[in-house]
Amino acid sequence: MAAAPTPLTGTKVAFLLTRGVEQVELTNPRSALEQAGATTVLVSPSKDTLQAMEGDWTHADTFPVDVPVAQASADDYDALILPGGTLNADSLRTNDEAVALVKAFFDADKTVASICHGPWILAEAGVAKGRRLTSYASTKVDLENAGAHWVDEEVVVDGNLITSRNPGDLEAFNAAIREALA
Repeated sequence: MAAAPTPLTGTKVAFLLTRGVEQVELTNPRSALEQAGATTVLVSPSKDTLQAMEGDWTHADTFPVDVPVAQASADDYDALILPGGTLNADSLRTNDEAVALVKAFFDADKTVASICHGPWILAEAGVAKGRRLTSYASTKVDLENAGAHWVDEEVVVDGNLITSRNPGDLEAFNAAIREALA
């Protein structure tokens, strides 16, 4: 008897991140997507490898970069995941190539999912305006100033955008991503 096909077989998902990414916000959604059959790709302005963190002060594992952000195209992926981590999110929102990639996913109306501090880049890319979303509480004012309607909920789905607040919301975040891509 053949194994049942996984629901996301053939789906390719980019994770946009750099040094300082909150490890669990990378590894947990990545594992959930891979278990559902998706292929995941780490896209980064970092060279070769990047250092993940547990919180803002504790080094965690390092991860190899699959594709430099300068070579990444929204056309190559079905979805984009933006993990948090204060250092990661702050660095990405000042990187023109990362901001352009995020905007390209929105221009193509592809699924974009972001957790914790990850939504900061949405403000920089000009795609938060008019969107209902959530994030880590400390980014609320920045997102509201960018025109977003910020709410304090476990997971928020607004069209192609999925957002969550923190690692405690990962189960709901992962379920919303899988549902959007199924």
